[in-house]
Amino acid sequence: MTLLSGNESRSGSADDADGHDGKPAVLGVDPAVDRQLDTVWRRSTVDAKLDRLAEAVELFRAEAPRLARWGEHLAEVLVAGGRLLVAGNGGSAAEAQHLSAELVGKLRDDRPAYSAIALSAETSSLTAIGNDYGYEHVFARQVQAHGRPGDVLVLISTSGRSKNLLAAAAAARELDITSWAMTGPLPNPLGMCCDDVLAIPCDSQTAQELHLVAVHVLCEQIEAALPATEIRAGRRIGRGARR
Repeated sequence: MTLLSGNESRSGSADDADGHDGKPAVLGVDPAVDRQLDTVWRRSTVDAKLDRLAEAVELFRAEAPRLARWGEHLAEVLVAGGRLLVAGNGGSAAEAQHLSAELVGKLRDDRPAYSAIALSAETSSLTAIGNDYGYEHVFARQVQAHGRPGDVLVLISTSGRSKNLLAAAAAARELDITSWAMTGPLPNPLGMCCDDVLAIPCDSQTAQELHLVAVHVLCEQIEAALPATEIRAGRRIGRGARR
């Protein structure tokens, strides 16, 4: 799209482009120019966003082996009757609920349900713990209540600095619960105190978008590992008793 210059009008006449006083059209005066400038601005914003996302996706590809390992381990835990706990704040809380929903429900093919709890979703417990113990403990207390040795805790944070997630990781360590973090760039405290970390070196908005991709890839890996896990377990998938 070609921008109209000060001496050019929509019809190509220099006289039409000028105002009644002979001055060139400027932003806020000529609606056609305003629309064109707005379109260019919007396109450049979209392009910049997509460029950042494309660059981060290339870095994210390096995490594929980690997600495959996580998927295989989680398949073993869930088939044996273990549980996945997930937590995050704000947009990361939504990602946590998304992950638990894919396991309690299904990603694609029908299969037995698995035990997965998003710790940010139970509002009565969340607010009661926050009121009685402080917001820093809203996830740690739930880890203590629902977690058992051998379970898995996934903590999602773009900054890796949320105190309530750090407290949850500490509680998991005390209970012999495996803890994994999904974060933005390293170094960050959460990545340092968990057993493993998927860290994406990009801005927080892009990291959050790729955390959703990681959620789907992780669920794909879990479901891909289930047939072999079933054979090794010697039982029908999903029939393990809760410890």
